[in-house]
Amino acid sequence: MMQTTKMKKRISRNRGPVRSKKVAFDGITFASGLEKYMYVALKEANIKSEYEGKTFTLHDGFMFENESYERQANGKGDMVNRGCKKIQPIRYTPDFIAMEEFIIETKGRANESFPMRWKMFKKHVKEQYPHVTLYKPQNQKECDKVVELIIKKRKENENKK
Repeated sequence: MMQTTKMKKRISRNRGPVRSKKVAFDGITFASGLEKYMYVALKEANIKSEYEGKTFTLHDGFMFENESYERQANGKGDMVNRGCKKIQPIRYTPDFIAMEEFIIETKGRANESFPMRWKMFKKHVKEQYPHVTLYKPQNQKECDKVVELIIKKRKENENKK
């Protein structure tokens, strides 16, 4: 007698945004393994930077005095007035920063709000810090490339002096 096994179909369910696992290393708790990898790569190359060393305000907060009827967050669909209150500023904290030289944002998989926040941040950097280079590696190979680019840029700047 031959026994047959049924193959179960894997059901893919949308479980919301990807959540990376926090990783502790050198007394620092990184938001992801990619951030830790970037930290180690910078450290091994003797490139000094601060991890989440500065938070930038991209858009000031304000008082929204109008009424605004919106569905309540409880999922019941109740429309409530969510207006007439202070709206918090939009802030951005990049992963690694050396203010006189570079800012690095490691981003494996972005959530849906990241592209808009990143564009706002790029505009802020352009206006306030035109001498700073931005890097956004999305995997380990790109982290290694960022280190190469920083070293190359440093050598070019030293040759100009």
